[in-house]
Amino acid sequence: MKTREQTDEMILVTGATGFLGTELINQLTAQNLRVRALKRSTSTIPQLLEGNALVEWFVADINEPETLADAFEDITQVYHCAAFISFDPKDKSKLLKINIEGTSNIVNLCIHHQARLVHVSSIAALGNAKKGEQITEKDFWEYDAHVHAYAISKYEGEMEVWRGIAEGLDAVIVNPAVIIGKNAGFTGSGAIFKLVKDGLKFYTDGATGIVDVEDVAKSMIALMNSEISSERYTLSADNLNYKDFFAEIAKGFEMKAPATEAKPWMLGIAWRAAKLASWFTGKAPALTRDAARSSFNLSYYNNTKIKNAIHIHFKPLKESILEVCQALK
Repeated sequence: MKTREQTDEMILVTGATGFLGTELINQLTAQNLRVRALKRSTSTIPQLLEGNALVEWFVADINEPETLADAFEDITQVYHCAAFISFDPKDKSKLLKINIEGTSNIVNLCIHHQARLVHVSSIAALGNAKKGEQITEKDFWEYDAHVHAYAISKYEGEMEVWRGIAEGLDAVIVNPAVIIGKNAGFTGSGAIFKLVKDGLKFYTDGATGIVDVEDVAKSMIALMNSEISSERYTLSADNLNYKDFFAEIAKGFEMKAPATEAKPWMLGIAWRAAKLASWFTGKAPALTRDAARSSFNLSYYNNTKIKNAIHIHFKPLKESILEVCQALK
C-alpha cells in the first residue's frame, strides 16, 4: 500500500468530543501530530484529551459555515466524525440538518481548501442484506418507507461526499459497524452493556457487525495516509447474533445471560408502552418503533475490502467486550 508523506500541518477533526473523535485524536497526537479539534460551545473536553498540548480546541458548529470556515485555516487533512445519532422519529429534522447539511458544509470547505477528507458514514447507509448474502461496499441503500431517519440521514450525508468527489474532492468514506470501546460509558453502544448489566432477560433474533473504536480510528488514519481515494470501506471486526453478543457481555459482568427470545409482537407492546411513558415523563422513549424493528434484522457485513487495503488485524470481539465490561464494573 502506497502512503503519503505526513506533514507538520494541522489536522482538523470534527465531532472531537465524541466517542470516536476522542479516540482518533488520542491516536493522532500519540504520533506527535497537531490537531485542531472542533467542539460546540456546550460540549465538554473529554478527560482523555485534557491538557494535551498537541490539541487546539476550536469552538464551531458544522451547521454554521461562517465560524466553520475559520477552522479550515492551514488545514490539509479533515476527519469528519461529527454526527447526530437518534432512532426517535421526533428527531428527524435535526438528523437531516446535522448529518446532511453539516456534511455538505464540510465537503464544500474541503474542496475550497483542497483538503483531503475521511468521512465517517455508517453501516446504516449500506442498506439491507440480500437473502443469504453478506453486505459489502457495493451495496447501496434502497429507499424503504419503513427505514429510520438516521439511516436516511447517513445515506444522504454520504451522497454529499460523493457529490464532492465528482467535483474534485480527494476523499475516502468509512462505514463503521456498531462501535464499542471502554471509553463509551453508558451512552451509545454503552447503553447495550448497561441493559445487560441491569439484568436484561430478552434477546432478539437479529445480528449485526461490531468493531472496536481503536480499530476504527486506526483504519481511518491508515486510509488518510494512503494513496487511496474515492472509495468506501466497511469497518467491522466480525458479525454477532444479539443472543451471542448479550451472552458475551453477561459473561464479562459475571452474570446470567438473557435467555428468552423476544418476539416481534412483544417488542411491539414494549415500544408502545415506552412511547406512552414518554408522554408523561417528557423524556425521550427508552425504546422506539425504529429501534425495535431494526433489532430483528439479520445483517452480516463483509470486511474483506478494508483488510486487503490496509492489512488490518481487527481486535477479537471477545477481548473488546471484556475490556468494556471491566471499565464499566
